[in-house]
Amino acid sequence: MSTPKFNEGRLAQVLVAPIVSEKATMIAETQNQVLFKVLRDATKPEIKAAVELMFKVEVASVQTVTQKGKVKRFGRSIGRRDHVKKAYVSLKAGQELNFSGEAA
Repeated sequence: MSTPKFNEGRLAQVLVAPIVSEKATMIAETQNQVLFKVLRDATKPEIKAAVELMFKVEVASVQTVTQKGKVKRFGRSIGRRDHVKKAYVSLKAGQELNFSGEAA
């Protein structure tokens, strides 16, 4: 099975930001997974290709979750935060991602 070709410009936009939280850190240590905030229309193959391209690591699998935006009040008016799509990216054994510094 050949890997599908993706537009590199699109892949550069797929990953919005890494999620750094207590839960994300726990998952990284226990399951060797990394969390990313991704575009809402991003597909799993796109996310996999983007992570492999950006960080030069091998990805085992990708799970995604769409988190609904919370309804918030601003004085009298009611607004809603944007929906967010998160990707749980499982790295293959021996692979590691480091956000703290430049890649060596």
